[in-house]
Amino acid sequence: MFIDKNSLIVNNINLGKYIVQATYSYNKLWSSDSGRNLAGTQSGTLVGIFPKIVVQFRKLTKSELELLTPILDSSRQTVQYYDPNKKAMTTMTTYTGDYEVVNKGIIGHIKNEGFQISFISTKRRA
Repeated sequence: MFIDKNSLIVNNINLGKYIVQATYSYNKLWSSDSGRNLAGTQSGTLVGIFPKIVVQFRKLTKSELELLTPILDSSRQTVQYYDPNKKAMTTMTTYTGDYEVVNKGIIGHIKNEGFQISFISTKRRA
């Protein structure tokens, strides 16, 4: 949960000044023994809750984009965020989804548009 400008940090870089929106998902992963029986009752084993944070970046400058892309392109990131279940800042290791940077005005002045990326936990929430 984004509670202030210092509540989302990736690889020791505070994302607060670069983003316009953050969406926090707490996705439940169920084991293969899960499902509903003929009576419609759900049963099964909850493997865990895997947090995912989707970040919408504002329009970035060339130097800001150059600062962030090595982090976004790396195989793993260390993300610190506020977890409302724990009522505290927590740290998770993530991988990222794909992202696209759109440039407009190729002739003359080049300006990039904002973009989004997902930070997905590699482990279930403790």
